[in-house]
Amino acid sequence: MKASVGDRIVTASGVVGAAVREGVVVSVRNADGSPPYLVRWSDTGDETLVFPGPDTVVRHGDGGAQEGEAAGAATGTSAGHGVPARSTTWHVQLTLVESQGSTTAEATLVAGPAEHGDVGALRAVGHARKDPGDEEVPVIGDEVAAGRALRRLADALLGQAEQDISARTGNKAHVHP
Repeated sequence: MKASVGDRIVTASGVVGAAVREGVVVSVRNADGSPPYLVRWSDTGDETLVFPGPDTVVRHGDGGAQEGEAAGAATGTSAGHGVPARSTTWHVQLTLVESQGSTTAEATLVAGPAEHGDVGALRAVGHARKDPGDEEVPVIGDEVAAGRALRRLADALLGQAEQDISARTGNKAHVHP
């Protein structure tokens, strides 16, 4: 992996549910552009010394090639598989409305730009209703409604993937959840 000052570093988390981090290379320690790099993270502004692993992609400052770790580093491919490394960001917005012991959550996925198709925006709704005898604890209704909306959103996204695979292959597809 090679980087220059000004390149962007995108690192996927090794922990399920944790955020993807993105930062800018502010210093390269080796003249040949090899790691480690001093990176300023966009989410915190902190600068840390980074030794990138296989979960990291370098986006070069000119907006051109991207580079992955391992065998593909010299060619700008992902783990030597001949496929250019790629990084994209999708956003999920959750809107919660609580009224009279009932909570409604709307989860909306807005996918980033796609090269070969457009997921666009998917939307799903989840509901939660408090038992009349239970204490009013709004956060619990939020959790239940949001969980249901996100589960439905995940199902909708997998359904979209099945449709896209079927359209490309001409065969009915099934994606295991």
